[in-house]
Amino acid sequence: MRKDECFYLGKIAKKFSFKGEVLIYLDTDEPEMYENLESVFVEFNKNLIPFFIEKGALHKGDFLRVKFEEVDSEEDADRLINCEVYLPLSTLPKLEGNKFYFHEVIGFDVEDVRLGNIGKIVSINDSSAQPLFEILKDNTEILIPMIDAFIVQVDRANKKVVLDTPEGLVDLYL
Repeated sequence: MRKDECFYLGKIAKKFSFKGEVLIYLDTDEPEMYENLESVFVEFNKNLIPFFIEKGALHKGDFLRVKFEEVDSEEDADRLINCEVYLPLSTLPKLEGNKFYFHEVIGFDVEDVRLGNIGKIVSINDSSAQPLFEILKDNTEILIPMIDAFIVQVDRANKKVVLDTPEGLVDLYL
């Protein structure tokens, strides 16, 4: 499995018990969707390694307490701390309408209802309180907040996102 065929689920944050259990921090809005996983891919030395789960349970909201097969001691668990955890893209439920996964719209053209084509989505910046579309137009970066009210349409067939941005927002960059 290659990393570009997967999505980032979270990171192994710490050990939970002396029997090799670990806590995975889940980077998701819906941690309950991942409570009954059979396996995950753990990035170890730049390779994705499948790890099978003997048992898992949600722990304090954003954590998944996991006992992996063949991880039976604190020493085994120590080697996994801070490793990133991935799942295949194929396990994501399909979204419809104007709902989308961040990775799904990378490369989509962006059209503003007033201004026409304003560029192509090159990335999503989700490191701030409000995620931002990072759009590139003729070597100029345009940042637009991902606000539901701005998103008119996600056109998957034509790889296009149609926005209705407030007057002047895009002009700040051009």
